Amino acid sequence: MTSTAGIWSQVTSWADVEKLIKPLQADEEDFWGWVRMQYTVSANMINLNNGGVSPQPKSVQEALFRYTEMANQAPSYYLWRVLDEGKEQVRRKLADIIRVSSDEVAINRNTTESLMTVIHGLNLKKGDEVVLSKYDYPRMMNAWKAREKKDGIVLKWIDFDFPENDPKLLIQKYVSAFTSKTKVVHLTHLINWVGQILPVKEIAIEAHKAGITTILDAAHTFAHIDFSLSEGYIDFMGASLHKWLCAPFGTGILYIRKQKIENIPTFFTEDPSMKPTNIRKFEELGTRASTSELAISDAIDFHNIIGIKRKQRRLYELKQYWTNQVKDEPGVSILTPENEKLSGAIALVAIHGKDATEIESFLYSKYKIHSVSIHYEALNGVRISPNVYTSEYELDMLVEGIKTLAKS
Repeated sequence: MTSTAGIWSQVTSWADVEKLIKPLQADEEDFWGWVRMQYTVSANMINLNNGGVSPQPKSVQEALFRYTEMANQAPSYYLWRVLDEGKEQVRRKLADIIRVSSDEVAINRNTTESLMTVIHGLNLKKGDEVVLSKYDYPRMMNAWKAREKKDGIVLKWIDFDFPENDPKLLIQKYVSAFTSKTKVVHLTHLINWVGQILPVKEIAIEAHKAGITTILDAAHTFAHIDFSLSEGYIDFMGASLHKWLCAPFGTGILYIRKQKIENIPTFFTEDPSMKPTNIRKFEELGTRASTSELAISDAIDFHNIIGIKRKQRRLYELKQYWTNQVKDEPGVSILTPENEKLSGAIALVAIHGKDATEIESFLYSKYKIHSVSIHYEALNGVRISPNVYTSEYELDMLVEGIKTLAKS
């Protein structure tokens, strides 16, 4: 038997170390099994609608309970004098995810609050054009329609034919809509209906060349897709943290490029002692859920343990795992790109002759698979969105269900 000392005496480089420890390392599926055990998800239902809202890992639930228990000992003392001090650390950690300054990040409740603040706060006049798509999130589209009705701005709508597999064509669709009157382009990073990712960086760069303001709806890419806003090509961004970050329900982030903060008013009366360039002015709304906001930090810690690159790869691979098994079935269509740069965890499946609600109902009644039917514009199918705790076994049930229904 070779002694431990004898083995390590042969090590002369990091490559030698890796060679020795590799047999001892856990299998990748073992790691994801550990991740699954960090959640308290039902063992009797398969949740494949994480795109709506995701569960929190146990560490986040426990942190939220801990902060709530502390606050209830003396609410006005612990909420405002103790717990509130931790918010700046949360702000820094959120800013680090997208590589921006913490002075450009406000903590709020969700994407809707973030982007409504921007949409209704921008100084636009009659005849100014806004470029957006027919597949943006409904609340955002409705906000722009309200401005159209109130201020006489002009909305120019981009249409898609999913799946869109050509990034250059996607860029051209937006850029060709820009005119000298275009003031804003509204970009949905990942289209929630179908899981299509847009090449927002390239579109935004072209917009900035033309002096066009850029707004990014990152509800489905924050903590899902690795991206950076450090280059300044995005002026405004909103995201919900209870989706892919798995933070407490009702938590969100608003990013505003530093040079733009002063120009956006708040929904509420601003503190006159606070400079108009202070991003924290968007948090001045009285007593708020500080306990939930502090637990965001624990969600970020769990997210960082997994690592964004590994997380993004896993989410994409889970989508490919089930779509690859059904895409060639007669009557089955996957309306989401296979390209890793144009898709992540979310995919839309359609079955010829079956309405979206029929597919959703069948999957739940026969397999206890919770999904969401999408019947919108040209789309008629079921959206499937696994998360990091989803197992391949659960996706095998999904595959069986789709094949069974397609053959019926």
